Amino acid sequence: MRTMPALVVLMIAALACGCDAPERETTSGPPSSSAATAPGPRTTLTVVAAGDLLVHPALTEQAAADARRAGRDGHDFTQVLAAVRARVGAADLAICHMETPLAEPSGPFTGWPNFSVPPALADAAAWAGFDTCSTASNHSLDTGVEGITRTLDNLDRVGLRHTGTARTAAERQRPNVMDVDGVKVGQLSYTLSFNDIPLPPERPWAANLIDADAILAEARRARFAGAQIVILSMHWGTEYQNEPNADQVDLANRLLASPDIDLIVGHHAHVVQPFEKIGAKWVAYGMGNLTTRFGDGSAENTQDAVVPEFTFTRTPSGRWEVTSVTVLPTWMEYRPRARVVDLTAAMSDPLVPALQRTRYAAIAQRINGYVDLRGASSAGLRMPH
Repeated sequence: MRTMPALVVLMIAALACGCDAPERETTSGPPSSSAATAPGPRTTLTVVAAGDLLVHPALTEQAAADARRAGRDGHDFTQVLAAVRARVGAADLAICHMETPLAEPSGPFTGWPNFSVPPALADAAAWAGFDTCSTASNHSLDTGVEGITRTLDNLDRVGLRHTGTARTAAERQRPNVMDVDGVKVGQLSYTLSFNDIPLPPERPWAANLIDADAILAEARRARFAGAQIVILSMHWGTEYQNEPNADQVDLANRLLASPDIDLIVGHHAHVVQPFEKIGAKWVAYGMGNLTTRFGDGSAENTQDAVVPEFTFTRTPSGRWEVTSVTVLPTWMEYRPRARVVDLTAAMSDPLVPALQRTRYAAIAQRINGYVDLRGASSAGLRMPH
């Protein structure tokens, strides 16, 4: 959710016009209930999350072409993300995952195995409406601690909060707790590995490796810092496997048993993994790749993703609990231009050719099947049909 300065301007203009309006007759009597009653504390809050922001060289080339088409130098990822902007921007809080380190504006830009991608990706994430990003991934150390610093500096530059990597020990100890319209929300971020790149001995705090005890300790620190809701971003699982592995399932059960963690959202597998309700809480094991551009011939389900919305409701005890989950299936289309496709909108758009709508419907059905592998729909999750 991002506020638009133009709205403030319009409100000021409206008030200014009102100053010159003739006085209206008033009648005596008690004030209306709406005027007499101050709004109480909010009781619901929506959180949207999204899969990996993963940028291969071909997607960097697309962003450069989009910038040239707009008459600018550099890179522009906004057109790649345009289809999800409405859903992301409408949420009270929107969470992204920065999979790879950001480079200097002039590069070099590289892909697998050691990624370094244009910093304009941060600008596009902010433009799309994201508020905070997880940054712990198996690629966090691809360009060393310098890459961590560049990434976090760029997220700061565009006003995006972040967690999972750190520039200083003090930053690592400070929980990412945000005030979302009067509700304090904490976000944590951890990864299963750094692809065999060791953390510098003098900076063991630079990036977060998955450790259940460390996660629970940070969740408690977030609560102590005032967080009423704590969301954990987990970079975990087996790549290209739609089923969660045993470690994911075991960790989800252990971590969600804690009163300090309310929701887990997952990344890393590069395909969509199921959602599951564990007790009264939810885990999204894997949300796929929101952006990607694997080589031609790669498995099509690596282009699948979901953008879930979780509605939190304040319970009578004062705790917050997820009471509604809806899932928007998306697909990273490569041609004619690399773009994220909102499948729900596209498969019902009369301007889209019928054959293409049929194809989109089949992709959405496949994605919905992955989401439901562990009984999410019977637990109340809603998916478009």
